[in-house]
Amino acid sequence: MGSVLLTAARILIVDDEVPNVRLLEIILQQAGFTNICTCSDARQVSSLYDSFQPDALLLDLMMPWLDGFAIMEQILARAAPNGYAPILVMTADSSSSVKQKALSSGAKDFVTKPFDATEILLRLNNLLEVRFQRLLLERTVRERTKDIEAAQRETVHRLALAAEYRDDATGQHTRRVGQMAAGLAGELGLSYAQVCLFEEAAALHDVGKIAIPDAILLKPGNLTSEEFEIMKTHTLIGDQILSGSTSQSLQLAAQIARTHHERWDGGGYEGLQAAEIPLSGRIVAVADVFDALTHNRPYKKALSMELALAEMRCQNGRQFDPDVLQAFFSLFERRHLAKAA
Repeated sequence: MGSVLLTAARILIVDDEVPNVRLLEIILQQAGFTNICTCSDARQVSSLYDSFQPDALLLDLMMPWLDGFAIMEQILARAAPNGYAPILVMTADSSSSVKQKALSSGAKDFVTKPFDATEILLRLNNLLEVRFQRLLLERTVRERTKDIEAAQRETVHRLALAAEYRDDATGQHTRRVGQMAAGLAGELGLSYAQVCLFEEAAALHDVGKIAIPDAILLKPGNLTSEEFEIMKTHTLIGDQILSGSTSQSLQLAAQIARTHHERWDGGGYEGLQAAEIPLSGRIVAVADVFDALTHNRPYKKALSMELALAEMRCQNGRQFDPDVLQAFFSLFERRHLAKAA
């Protein structure tokens, strides 16, 4: 670890004896440390720790008001489950019992008073080495995880696109449904993060069609009852393809794939009714049907916008959740007015 990085570290010194604080400050400054914060009142440490977010805490154990053990308890109580608290305790009591208690209370190392400047710098540098190596590892893990999730999403998206090209020559149905579902999610008050998840996940709603034979999927006329039963399996197949992932978007996509053909009145593929249907399925049901009504497919011609909207209204409380359908019309009206302007 580079010395420049170490000396730029944020160091918090806590000791009720001001001369000790000043001595430590001089030692660190002479060693090149430039970001030092000090505190002589133990009652202020907790808030100061939160605001300063030190890379290392030099903490005296024996102080009035709150001792070092109490301060460590406060800090560690708010730390993340796998968080790393870089604490170097300082004490004039060199007994093994105090050292053991300090280490078991969360300290990573300790020094005894009076200070040896070389020793305290070596121990601090070791502490900071571990601190920054840990941060580097965490960042690497996050980046690798994002790369894996992105690759996973891209693979499934390509699969969804391959399935969609079979009955949509443009391959744009999945994109449009994703965008409409995201708009509905926003209209219903979901968070920005959830809206983004919906746009990504809803595009995978028909991935299970990859397993439906062309003779059924591309049939220009009505399906027989036997053919329709086969067509219905695309929701289960989509769920099977997408399930088991740790990715939030793919978990949501699996739920959508399975439930987007459920009906508010219970007449859908699996007979779920009203609130039994996940909100994600209710949202995508509206987005999917509207897009299907307004675009040509192998088995039907697109309706005019007027007829499509009339059909959507007709299904209020039957096929569609009334709240989601209301959000749809609100969104549609706002977008229509925006285009007109």
